[in-house]
Amino acid sequence: MARSRYWKITSDEMDGFSYDESKLLNWEIKCIREPEEEAHFIGVFMFKHGTAYDYESVKGICYYYNNIDKSELPVITKFLQGKFNGKEMTKGDRIFLKDSKEIYASKDIGDLAKEMETKFNTRAVISLEFEDLTTDQLKEAGMPESKLLPIPGK
Repeated sequence: MARSRYWKITSDEMDGFSYDESKLLNWEIKCIREPEEEAHFIGVFMFKHGTAYDYESVKGICYYYNNIDKSELPVITKFLQGKFNGKEMTKGDRIFLKDSKEIYASKDIGDLAKEMETKFNTRAVISLEFEDLTTDQLKEAGMPESKLLPIPGK
């Protein structure tokens, strides 16, 4: 299975992509607060086949955080649950929204990134990972070759 990972994508760039959503394995929106050197961020992500939680795989949207005041966590969780629902589960510094609505469309991910930027005073950086798309299909989808991060073979 050939995989392709794109990184350092902006929320505005997401508007120009038209990829096959069934081929998107996972996505992440890393919401960074300035100054970047202080490493204050919220990472929202979703894995198509679920995210490991103890010995089970949990489907739905998840987020993690670094150097974010704990008092903000209920606000972040409520914001995401308001959009996607899901049962809140916590494991360390990751919060899972089990069985939440899943999104794969470029526009939906880009819109979520824009909302996170505005609501939480951050700058979003997006990563996307695809499976089984040819170089031509990726070009047709508008994926920028300059943001392709090679994934070493097995």
